[in-house]
Amino acid sequence: MLMRTDPFRELDRLAQQLTGPGTWSKPSAMPMDAYREDNEYVVAFDIPGVTADAIDIDVERNMLTVKAERRPVAKADDVQMELSERPLGIFSRQIVLADTLDTEHIQADYDAGVLTLRIPITERARPRKISIGVGSGRKEISG
Repeated sequence: MLMRTDPFRELDRLAQQLTGPGTWSKPSAMPMDAYREDNEYVVAFDIPGVTADAIDIDVERNMLTVKAERRPVAKADDVQMELSERPLGIFSRQIVLADTLDTEHIQADYDAGVLTLRIPITERARPRKISIGVGSGRKEISG
């Protein structure tokens, strides 16, 4: 159901580690899984440490955009940071959705750092049986 792939995703991740966190003008990519489950297309994004109010989901025509911001945790003045490996900043992902998906009825859930979007597949894209008239009787072909 996805229309575009990104063959340079690993290169982008390496560049992100070298250049630092993302900004709104240059957001970092977020890992995702996409699969079909019955009559829905499911997309799951890993964005741990992000609050639900820091996630922005937009659909314009068939372009789905997910942006999230992981903000630094407020620390007391007497805390001295020894190690900081968790990336902060802006994360974003854009996906071109197929015309066979119903973008008007997307459901979004956020649990345990995973944002899950469920996008229904339109009726016209679902498998169906077509009956064929042969002489006076009809036969069914499943496909």
